[in-house]
Amino acid sequence: MVTVNQQNFRYWSDENPKLMHERPLHSPKLTVWCAVSSTVVIGPYFFEDDNGTTVTVTSERCRQMFTEFFLLELRRKRIPIRQVWFQQDGATAHTARNSMEAIRAVFRGRIISRFGDIDWPPRSPDLSMCDYFLWGFLKSRVYQHKPRTLQELKEAIRVEVEQIGRAMLERVEANFRERLVNCIAENGHHLSDVVFKH
Repeated sequence: MVTVNQQNFRYWSDENPKLMHERPLHSPKLTVWCAVSSTVVIGPYFFEDDNGTTVTVTSERCRQMFTEFFLLELRRKRIPIRQVWFQQDGATAHTARNSMEAIRAVFRGRIISRFGDIDWPPRSPDLSMCDYFLWGFLKSRVYQHKPRTLQELKEAIRVEVEQIGRAMLERVEANFRERLVNCIAENGHHLSDVVFKH
């Protein structure tokens, strides 16, 4: 196997093109949150400050998103909260005490999460609709637009989320149920038959 150290590349020419290609050390990024059900996608919610600059997700910001965005969206879309099970991964900001207090106040007895009513299966993105469906689907659609700015990227994400129809979400939820059945049958082991279907 041959490896090339690109830092030592030299291109020789009779003329000096005087071109310099600089890449930023840290490219601009977005942090996006969405919720998925069999009927609707709630979001996107962008974690950013008042100036529109992306911020680190903290437990306080999670709590703020939950109370000031997610709950309002559930009500606005007339989703019966008492029938909702809330599932999230075990990220520290999601499962910190103040985040979980806000979630428990609304979804008592119906939380699938680390420190929830039903523990989140460790190392298991196989069981999250966002992980096995939404993020990959959005990336495949959003980057077809070739967004050049963060604003264009945000708008493309909004457009693509809006276009996800109920029929697709019903298929995703049916797949979720199939994954749960397989997880039980496999005693919690990897779902190779689901993930690597022919």
